[in-house]
Amino acid sequence: MDPKPATDEELLIADLEETGQAAAEGTLSIEQLKRVSEMVNDYHENIKCHLSAQQQKKTGWPDRLADMIASFGGSWTFIVSFAAFMTVWILWNLFTVLKFDAPPFILLNLMLSMIAAFQAPIILMSQNRQAARDKQESILSFAINYQAELENNELKHLLQRIEKKLDRLERSGGGDSGKRGNEADGE
Repeated sequence: MDPKPATDEELLIADLEETGQAAAEGTLSIEQLKRVSEMVNDYHENIKCHLSAQQQKKTGWPDRLADMIASFGGSWTFIVSFAAFMTVWILWNLFTVLKFDAPPFILLNLMLSMIAAFQAPIILMSQNRQAARDKQESILSFAINYQAELENNELKHLLQRIEKKLDRLERSGGGDSGKRGNEADGE
């Protein structure tokens, strides 16, 4: 049986772990840097789009249904409509002849308990998936920040080399060109 091929995220995580260890030791391989750079550049333009597509591939219809229920259950629409439903229920059973749930509204209490019992795990499932999405986004943010740090270090070293070359030029007779530059400024 063939092993399951690694996803881009799994490869990125593995490379970042290796690169992190190598960075701690001070030995970064060019292949690791190239791989991180390629991954970051690929994701940099369309991180949200890629993450959404990956989540859509991984989530089935029960998961999407749970997300929709959690989204509706946490909205003002739900709160207002449920408050209206409960108000109508209570008023109906207080003031009409056809009472099906007389006070203390035991049937209403049972319904509320059942809704809470089902809604809580559905909301937790949705939050767990959101946490997984957040984790992916944080990994990619780390990769982007790491790439930026590498580029900043590269620019710093390049500036230091330029500064050293300028110092050597000034010491080895480049000072004459500096005097000529000053004379040209004075004219």
